[in-house]
Amino acid sequence: MSEQGENPLAEHNEQRDLRIEKLKALRDQGIDPFVVERCERSHTAAEISTEESFSLLENQQVSVAGRLVAKRAMGKASFAHLADESGRLQIYVKKDDVGDSIYEIFRVADLGDFLAVRGYIFRTRTGEISVHAQDVTLISKALRPPPLGKMDEEGQAHGALANTEDRYRYRHLDLMANPESRAILTKRCRVVSAMRRFLDGQGFLEVETPVLQLVAGGAAARPFKTHHNALDHEFKLRISLELYLKRLIIGGYEKVYEIGRVFRNEGISTRHNPEFTLMELYQAYADLDDIMELVERMYVSIAQDVNGAPNFQYLGQTIDLAARPWRRLPMLEGIRQYAAIDPAAFETIESGKSACLAINVPFSLDRETTLGGLIEKLHEVYTQPNLIQPTFITDFPVETSPLAKKRQDNPALTRRFEVYAATQELGNAFSEINDPLDQRERFEAQVSQREAGDDEAHPMDEDFLKAMEYGMPPTGGLGIGMDRLALILTEADSIRDVLLFPLMRPDK
Repeated sequence: MSEQGENPLAEHNEQRDLRIEKLKALRDQGIDPFVVERCERSHTAAEISTEESFSLLENQQVSVAGRLVAKRAMGKASFAHLADESGRLQIYVKKDDVGDSIYEIFRVADLGDFLAVRGYIFRTRTGEISVHAQDVTLISKALRPPPLGKMDEEGQAHGALANTEDRYRYRHLDLMANPESRAILTKRCRVVSAMRRFLDGQGFLEVETPVLQLVAGGAAARPFKTHHNALDHEFKLRISLELYLKRLIIGGYEKVYEIGRVFRNEGISTRHNPEFTLMELYQAYADLDDIMELVERMYVSIAQDVNGAPNFQYLGQTIDLAARPWRRLPMLEGIRQYAAIDPAAFETIESGKSACLAINVPFSLDRETTLGGLIEKLHEVYTQPNLIQPTFITDFPVETSPLAKKRQDNPALTRRFEVYAATQELGNAFSEINDPLDQRERFEAQVSQREAGDDEAHPMDEDFLKAMEYGMPPTGGLGIGMDRLALILTEADSIRDVLLFPLMRPDK
């Protein structure tokens, strides 16, 4: 059986031994591919393989390099394909042109090896733009056969790494074998770059805050814990960027943001990964409405930058980010529309649960211990699946929003929004609390929830409260999960598709 027809993740002990023997034979001839430190390239594959470039480069000498991904020997001449980051390029190697010794090295080269080729551009009889080799150098050797599959006439690979779990677990092989995976992950990187450019252009300062924290706050989540040996103290990995960024606002900065990894000790799904990238920004003298306007402009800018248009497809529907202003929908009004429960039913948690029983909700009411938690659960189950076009969900309950200002006309609700598109939550924003006495009361209420068994309730943070007591200006804040945003802009199926190395259960 050929290398390409075998299980791509088999141990390949026999083939590995054969490749090592080839390497030893090369070294006996004084040829060691691993001593090569650099390779001079004049062009990439993409810079050669277009009709426009061919008209300029025909018969010109070029230097290219890449991974050997296909080879077809025909006696004293062979065709092969090299792959670099930009694409694939055919090379033609003729024994009479490169000499016996070089041709023999090329002949025994394995798929996965890296070659440097110098030659001139020509077009084959079948019309394929190629490099006619005048010199070939082996610059690195693969000791295991790559799971490349076989390429058909249309350029599609068959038999390559296809198992979804294997693609996530062995991302280096996925990137090697599946160009579509690399395209999605590259676009995800560009989403982050586009956001950074936008915020820098708005006068925000990018900063860095601690990952190891004594109190992991700023979100409702269980943290990961670790022990610092030198200090002999337990620390937590951050679950949010919020409280340290607010300290910077207190200290005198007026527009700050951070893009960084946060860690939440929670489940794994197509929409959740315990380690993810979060962007949080804080703007002094701004409120929730200012942040809404910023979000609309930022998302349009990012989509235009990354996709070339401010819209994308979701389940056959066009999501148009440029159709501003986006819909504003109070949470209780959404529940009225999609769950048919009147807001008046939520006077108490008991009356709210009675209304839920009347419509036979598909979740356990026993797990909901606060009225705010019940309301948010109804939103998640009934409203969120209907949020296709960009929508701001506003007026969150106070019990689930310990860091947002209360509405002046209704203290049971807060000045908070979440932004949704394609049913995904793509941002969370507040008019931030800057009253340290109110903030203390909210933390105390969260501590009571924690004592009642809610291990995701916000902890007390005395250091942050002391910082607030030195004075904090009115501030608008925003948090965005970068992976969720990339998910919809790349039209990927799972959040793992936009994570280079998603967390996986250890391989047995």
